[in-house]
Amino acid sequence: MPYSLADWLVYLESLHPKSISLGLERVAHVKRRLNLNPEFPVIVVGGTNGKGSVCALLESILHAAGYRVGCYTSPHLLRYNERVRVNKQQASDAELCASFERIERARIADAPGSPDVPLTYFEFGTLSAMQCFIERKVDVAILEVGLGGRLDAVNIFDSDCSVITSVDIDHTDYLGDTREQIAFEKAGIFREGRVAIFADYDVPRSIVVQARHIGAELWCIGSDFYCTPQVGQWDYRGKLGSRSALPYPALRGAFQLNNASAALAVLDVLRDPLPVSMDAVRRGLIEVQLTGRFQFVPGKPTLILDVAHNPHAACSLAQNLSSLPPCPHTYAVFAMLKDKDIAGVVSALDAQIDTWLVASIDSIRGATASQIEEKLDQGRVKGRIMTFSDIPEALRYAYNAAGENDRILAFGSFYTVAEAMASIGLGVA
Repeated sequence: MPYSLADWLVYLESLHPKSISLGLERVAHVKRRLNLNPEFPVIVVGGTNGKGSVCALLESILHAAGYRVGCYTSPHLLRYNERVRVNKQQASDAELCASFERIERARIADAPGSPDVPLTYFEFGTLSAMQCFIERKVDVAILEVGLGGRLDAVNIFDSDCSVITSVDIDHTDYLGDTREQIAFEKAGIFREGRVAIFADYDVPRSIVVQARHIGAELWCIGSDFYCTPQVGQWDYRGKLGSRSALPYPALRGAFQLNNASAALAVLDVLRDPLPVSMDAVRRGLIEVQLTGRFQFVPGKPTLILDVAHNPHAACSLAQNLSSLPPCPHTYAVFAMLKDKDIAGVVSALDAQIDTWLVASIDSIRGATASQIEEKLDQGRVKGRIMTFSDIPEALRYAYNAAGENDRILAFGSFYTVAEAMASIGLGVA
């Protein structure tokens, strides 16, 4: 078997012919062999955008309350270990390797002549994360859905509370090409007799229908729980009480109050097994961190990192940029995956960008700089367009060309942000 974590990750990528293979039968079979039955509360978080923010907020608040918190998110930026955290500390290489080895032994056929169970990279990782959480005896586990919900590997674990942060068009090859179809797939994480939280003001009908169909109790932002901004603070009001004079979350962005209120609604649901004081809520909101989501890198010129990779996220990014003080010039280091809606992202951000520094991503899924340039030309963007062989080269140009009062934005994909971070020596805590 592989020895190092790097060797294991290469091996996992080779095990299944497809990097994405939706369906629960295979991974559920291995789960049963491993006897992975968590006895602690499980929170499952899905949605088109905002999943990572809600997970980070819950992790930060529950950690501040003194709980031993397991958190599983994806994708990672620089190190696989970022995906699996206990007490806000990344799992070690040794811990992950030992977990992968146990899963590998479990998935191999236990009867002569029987086929082995094929697992994808993400399915392996999901089982490994839960195995780590059970062994480390966490008090609560937060699981981020990888893709969709109904057929995502995370859904083999029953949630005590589920969250859908938002629904918009993305991953159409897997989830459908309408918002209603995508919402139906995401609502697959709902459970009978449990509360399902929806944090998007525009509620698709399929969300309501699915909740009624399975007997889940649906709480929607704007009707069952609310966030009210005030000067320098904000108030939360839910079905089970309110929390007033809260500090704004340390995560930047106009939509973070929606995410924070969804996190507080989860705490309302789990208030009996996991009571959380006002002091812990305030500390968690102030101390929360999430790399690559409207993240400011100190210095002049300012560098902003954002993983926005679909039109919905790009619109949020554009709104966040427009709320900043004006600057003389905004340079965008821009790279995306070829299966994403590049034209839609470009359209959303056109008004905010003066110079597009287009680069290729170091991934087989990445669009080339020339392919992205073609989309920019077709969109008739107002800014100048320049192409580069890779993201570090584009970022170097930006730093050389920008004045100290200008702004540099690196966005378009997790790959884009990861390569930008690596090129400036910025790590992930």
